[in-house]
Amino acid sequence: MKGNPEDRAVLFGQYIVEHEETVRGTAAKFGISKSTVHKDVSERLRRCNLSLYREVQKVLDHNKAERHIRGGLATKEKYRREKSEKKGP
Repeated sequence: MKGNPEDRAVLFGQYIVEHEETVRGTAAKFGISKSTVHKDVSERLRRCNLSLYREVQKVLDHNKAERHIRGGLATKEKYRREKSEKKGP
């Protein structure tokens, strides 16, 4: 995704806030690397749109606080799926 980096930062920021999305989810949606999304919303957005930057940080802080729960749920689901595959139909 080429274009003006500040415009891109605002686009990513708006998407994160509207969808309460993670950096990884935003990167997947736009087909761009996590590093680029993170740099845009943590550095560029701060310089060009401070109010949106603050909203994005709230969402990202919330995601960070919940990541251990999401990881645990993903692991639980993985082992549940493996167990059901071993039993067969």
